[in-house]
Amino acid sequence: MVAVLTRLGLPLAGSRVLEVRGRKTGEPHQTPVNPLTLDGTRYLVAPRGHTQWVRNLRSRGEGRLLTGRRAEEFTATEIADDEKPPILREYLRRWKWEVGAFFGGVGAESSDEELRRIAPDHPIFRIAPR
Repeated sequence: MVAVLTRLGLPLAGSRVLEVRGRKTGEPHQTPVNPLTLDGTRYLVAPRGHTQWVRNLRSRGEGRLLTGRRAEEFTATEIADDEKPPILREYLRRWKWEVGAFFGGVGAESSDEELRRIAPDHPIFRIAPR
């Protein structure tokens, strides 16, 4: 439902469609994502872990966020695990209702230690306009 509404240009709670070219085929692939802005910096968090979009974004270092017919091109830099706890906390505070099942019971109220424990399982990219 979130993906359908976002593709129609009616994003639910700020969701977007991520488009990134495949690392092997070069063909564009799309998937719904929930961008997060924290302290003026934008992030893409991978709640489902090391998925194909994560592998493609690592390889390409760039993509597009789509809302209906609007497209925003960006560059992406993966961040280190030790930087992730405050980002994961805010992401879970905002999006746990949709993606909480992928975080194994860890939530926004969890300790920094718990967030550090799950950090390697959830890649995060800092994104900036291209």
